[in-house]
Amino acid sequence: MNPDAQQLWRAPRWALAALLALLGMLGPFSIDTYIPAFSGIAHSLGATPVEMQQTLSAYLFGFAFMNLFHGALADSFGRRPVVLWGIAMFTLASAGCALSQSIEQLVFFRALQGLSTGAGIVVSRAVIRDMFPPAQAQKMMSQVTIYFGVAPAIAPIIGGWLFVHLNWHAIFWFLTGVGVLLWSANYRLLPETLHVSQRQPFNVKHLMRGYWQLGSSARFLLLALASGVPFNGMFLYVLAAPEFLGSHLGLAPTEFFWFFVLTISGIMAGAWVSGRMAGRVAPKQQIRHGFVIMLVIAVLNLAANLLFKAHVSWALFPIAVFAFGWALMVPVVTLLVLDLYPERRGMASSLQAFIGSTANGLVAGVIAPLIMHSTVALAATSLLMMGIGLLAWLYLHHRWPEIGRS
Repeated sequence: MNPDAQQLWRAPRWALAALLALLGMLGPFSIDTYIPAFSGIAHSLGATPVEMQQTLSAYLFGFAFMNLFHGALADSFGRRPVVLWGIAMFTLASAGCALSQSIEQLVFFRALQGLSTGAGIVVSRAVIRDMFPPAQAQKMMSQVTIYFGVAPAIAPIIGGWLFVHLNWHAIFWFLTGVGVLLWSANYRLLPETLHVSQRQPFNVKHLMRGYWQLGSSARFLLLALASGVPFNGMFLYVLAAPEFLGSHLGLAPTEFFWFFVLTISGIMAGAWVSGRMAGRVAPKQQIRHGFVIMLVIAVLNLAANLLFKAHVSWALFPIAVFAFGWALMVPVVTLLVLDLYPERRGMASSLQAFIGSTANGLVAGVIAPLIMHSTVALAATSLLMMGIGLLAWLYLHHRWPEIGRS
């Protein structure tokens, strides 16, 4: 924690949470805004559904790759420069997407977007732990998740409106404008939270030592799996939204927002409850509650899809409840990750995001295209994704029972 934290931010704490949430929202905003325009982009560029799916996987793999470095750079040069350079690159890449004349160009600029958006997510987590002790950090992490949840809820509404009333290019010009405004806000308001005495040397040998320290730590890897992989239990439906919402449930692009509103409401509610539990309920118990909720609802969702034809009247609610369970436990797991190696919080945040986003990329590029044509397959895969995270947590709990006890 920065010893001068009290002097770095004198405005209300909710304002800092809002600023950090805006940083974190770039990633989901870049995905959710253009999903309602999938069919229109495919028709305009002469792309197949599989090629359109690659615009998602290119973004996610770019996001995963650069996440290896955002945190390490932030540990050496400070949080603020990494954030500002990341937003600048995102803004230019968004303009490139808007100007794309072929699917190959769009995939390329989407990859550049992915390379840049991770800076905000990775660094914002490190900023929180720079500024606050554990219980307060959990409350702040929960606040950030609540504010952050608003963006993905409104993103498909904005994207659908821009696509229907203008064209798909307007969606990416909108993201370009978001980048300009966000860069200006952070340039003026974001303090440098990494104390000079806590900066790490920037050299290859030192970096490799850090990557090896974290990458060879079973505790770190299991915690990262426990938080990152279950996310795909709901993210799978986001990736398959054009098929799931349009073909299976019969919703128009302008009606996709119902899915996002319900899912994000689940995330916001779970994050709010997580914040209320901070300092009152042991982290281990809170994580257990989150996994129990996800397990029960994932099993019920699979059973319902096996017994009934998916219908909009019920098919969206299990995903929202799953999102609640995930948001209930993920702030706690994230803080456990950051506190394993306090001197390398930026790198720890980077590697945690890398593991999660690599799983996201595999789901987007490989799994989603194979299963999105069946609601039963979607439900079964959602349960499988949650099960991987649950097994990681159960083994961690058995091997190191002291983790999360207090």
